[in-house]
Amino acid sequence: MDWTYFTEFDFQIIWRFFPALLSGLWNNIILTSTSFCIGGIFIGTMLAMVSMVKISIIRWVVIIFTEFWRSTPLLVQAIWIHFAFPVISGLQTTPFQSALIALTLNVSAYCSEIIRAGILSVPKGQYEAAKSLGLPIYVSWIKIILPQALKTVIPPLTGTIISIFKATAILSVLAINDIMRAAQRISSYTFKPLEIYTSAAILAFLIGYLITRFGNFMENKFSKEES
Repeated sequence: MDWTYFTEFDFQIIWRFFPALLSGLWNNIILTSTSFCIGGIFIGTMLAMVSMVKISIIRWVVIIFTEFWRSTPLLVQAIWIHFAFPVISGLQTTPFQSALIALTLNVSAYCSEIIRAGILSVPKGQYEAAKSLGLPIYVSWIKIILPQALKTVIPPLTGTIISIFKATAILSVLAINDIMRAAQRISSYTFKPLEIYTSAAILAFLIGYLITRFGNFMENKFSKEES
């Protein structure tokens, strides 16, 4: 095996274009955090709660929505939103906005199922206890049901955040200046793809590691509060 290529690793190229990689990484972080907060937490929780109502037509609307966004490729969703939606609605979106909308709706479908499973894991006695105390429905959900469901959904939600972060690389086809597009442009200019893409992979790994550590911290925190 010839290791001479690695001895010629050009670190100067890495440091020279490191700010450009960080700028692209920042866009990945914005896409990930915004889509997760809006789609995963807010819309996902609403969908999970609505999917449990007794009105069948409402449940079926939620099921169709979640299955559509979970079963179709994210890339196709983003392309449709960016190119077809403006033709249908007359509303123009930037590549970044199109990517954010597609990612938010996609994430909401996945997270709704995770949160719904967490809600179903709460013992029925908790619902009955809240009802016997005469608590309003919204108070029961906010104070009793959702906090107990949260400790169950933290591990899968952590994995979902990492998946979202990796999925943002796919959206570079919309000409978003994310870390992968930045790496592609820099490697085409410098003819040093190994150095540039390796640097991008290391940065992505660090973000994923921090997300995992934060998820573990939150899980341990809830476990200690329960004990």
